[in-house]
Amino acid sequence: MDSNVFISAKNAHYGMDFAPGFWDWLAAAHAAGVVYSVEAVRDELKVGADELATWVKKQPPSFFLAVDQTALDELRKLAAWVKGQSQYTGGAVATFLASADYFLVGQAKALGFTLVTHEMPAPDAKSRVRIPEACIGLGVSYSLPWRMLRNEGARFIQ
Repeated sequence: MDSNVFISAKNAHYGMDFAPGFWDWLAAAHAAGVVYSVEAVRDELKVGADELATWVKKQPPSFFLAVDQTALDELRKLAAWVKGQSQYTGGAVATFLASADYFLVGQAKALGFTLVTHEMPAPDAKSRVRIPEACIGLGVSYSLPWRMLRNEGARFIQ
């Protein structure tokens, strides 16, 4: 799961104060081996001084995957793909390779996971490498959050 899924959920549709079921479901889905993110996302989210940072810090280390050798191999392929795309500026490439998005796409490919994000394709973008284009370039499935929730049969009832 991308950082924007967690942030948007907290700030909008699944606020922790009125939709705790969403956050409970994420934890339960992780325990069932369905939902993960990556350490780079954890690092982005835990620096905040809000309830999302607190929630992130309470999750088990296994929720946020570390880079392993298989992921490193896919990250190398992803880096080569991005650098080979002439449409992107050098700054766009450098920013992407230093971002959590880079690790999300690489690790999703290594594990055969579907990457969940709010980002939409922008094939003509030049100044930013977006997750959908990187996923397409590396052959990774991606999904919007509500599609994941429906596919997994999430229910938030009291």
